[in-house]
Amino acid sequence: MKIAVIAHDGKKAEMVAFLLNYKNQLDKVDLISTGTTGGHAEKAGLKVHRYLSGPLGGDAQIAAEAAEKKVDLVVFFRDPLDKHPHEPDVQMLMRICDVHDIPLATNPASARLMMDGLLKRSEK
Repeated sequence: MKIAVIAHDGKKAEMVAFLLNYKNQLDKVDLISTGTTGGHAEKAGLKVHRYLSGPLGGDAQIAAEAAEKKVDLVVFFRDPLDKHPHEPDVQMLMRICDVHDIPLATNPASARLMMDGLLKRSEK
């Protein structure tokens, strides 16, 4: 199973807290991330494969994996109250998830539901 995690700067701490709630289960998951988000996750003790940071193309790298159906879930904690110069990349990633039917969680509530469902399914 492969899960991609991305968080805007204002949501990185929230992403790390979310991931730490699943730390034991994530040992059995290939976790991929954009560069800066992945760095925060690594500092918290999680094993993650880091791509470029979002503004430098990390969102596009994860979208490419999603387009090839190599990702089971994308968790992208977006900050809707801030401007983001790479918003077209964010929209492209969301579009790719929709086109290829990849689950996409953009907030902790939806991420918990999707993560719990995905992890239960993988236990069977």
